[in-house]
Amino acid sequence: MANHKPLVSSEKTGLQFNLGTFEGFSFRSQSAIARILTAAEVVAWDHDRQGEAEFWPAGDVPEVALLFKQHRTVTAGELLDLDRVLTELGGDSQDNYLQIYYAVNICGDALATLSAESLEDHCLHMFFGSNFLDVRREAAYELFEIYHPEEYRVWEKSHCDGLIFDTDQFLDSPVFSVEEVKLGDGVALLIAPQ
Repeated sequence: MANHKPLVSSEKTGLQFNLGTFEGFSFRSQSAIARILTAAEVVAWDHDRQGEAEFWPAGDVPEVALLFKQHRTVTAGELLDLDRVLTELGGDSQDNYLQIYYAVNICGDALATLSAESLEDHCLHMFFGSNFLDVRREAAYELFEIYHPEEYRVWEKSHCDGLIFDTDQFLDSPVFSVEEVKLGDGVALLIAPQ
């Protein structure tokens, strides 16, 4: 069997963003596909002509790998839906990927029906850094100030050593949904009010 590598342009598949590369398994040959495929090639894969196959992120775009981690495999339709939502959000920034990840993997929203407007309904706060300890501390103080401004001002002006703000207790309360995400060398904390 010849190693056929179709040249697929993003114009033909409709993809606007680099969604990374993918590994695959061919059910026709009952073996791994011998090469890494682009997202455009996955979208253009002809299951009748090239054989039934399944695909999963190769990991070169950590945000895409994170998004599909729970599903393990990805379909052409899901890649097109992801690209559509990123377009609605105005780009493929890490923030946009994480909003989509949170909606799909934490809230259970369907990628096919996701929109920029529905993502706003989650009121997601994102915090980034190099380790979870520092990011959790920063997030707790910022959210304390946002959600309890009067108490925050009192706490901030207090000179009393006994007035302690427990950042972990604040974030771990049932008031917030907190998700810790590792992406490459960095970490992200995704927090939404319940």
